[in-house]
Amino acid sequence: MTKNNNNRLIAALLACGALLTAGCATSPPSNTDDICSIFREKKGWYGEAKDAEEKWGSPVATMMAFIHQESRFVHDARPPRTKILGFIPGPRPSDAYGYPQALGTTWRTYERSSFNYGADRDDFGDAIDFVGWYNNTSARQCRIKSNDTYHLYLAYHEGHGGFNRRTFRNKAWLKQVSKKVSARAQRYQQQLNSCESSLKRRKKFLGLF
Repeated sequence: MTKNNNNRLIAALLACGALLTAGCATSPPSNTDDICSIFREKKGWYGEAKDAEEKWGSPVATMMAFIHQESRFVHDARPPRTKILGFIPGPRPSDAYGYPQALGTTWRTYERSSFNYGADRDDFGDAIDFVGWYNNTSARQCRIKSNDTYHLYLAYHEGHGGFNRRTFRNKAWLKQVSKKVSARAQRYQQQLNSCESSLKRRKKFLGLF
C-alpha cells in the first residue's frame, strides 16, 4: 500500500472514530430507569449534575427526573408536530427543544439571569443547569421547597405565574404526570444513595483533585 493510500486509510479511520464518539455522546442512556447506570455510562454527567445541585440547591434526583419526563434524555427532542386533517404534518405546538424541552424565551431569560450566554439546550451540562436554575426560581417565586418535586414540576410546566394562579387546579392529567415525576425522583434518589460514593470518587479522579 502506498504512503498516500495509508494516509487516506488513517484519515478515514479517524473520521469514523470521531463519528462513533459523537454518536455515543449524544445518544440517550441505555437504561434511563437507573440513575447509577446513567451516570456510569455517560462520563461527566454526574459531575455536571452535582455542580448544578451545589449551585442552585435542586437535588440531582429531582433534576434528572425532570429531564427524563421532558425528553427521555434525547438531546434534540422536540414536541411532535400537529396533524392537519388527521394525517398531514403541521407545525409544532411550541419551540421547546433539547434535554429540558425549554422554550426559546425561557432559555434566553436563563442565559441572562445566569450569565451563561451561549448555552445550548442540547448540551446536557447546560440543560441540567437550566433545570436547577428554574427550580431555584420556583422555590423563591412560588415558595416551593427545593425537595418538593411534585409542586416544582407543576411550576416547571405551568410557569411561575401560572403556578401562582393555580392554573393546574383542574388539570387532572398534569397532576398525574407530576406524581409520576415525583415517584421517579424518589427512585432515583434511592438508587443514587447506593452508588454516589463511587461516583464522587470517579469525579475527583477525573478532575484530578
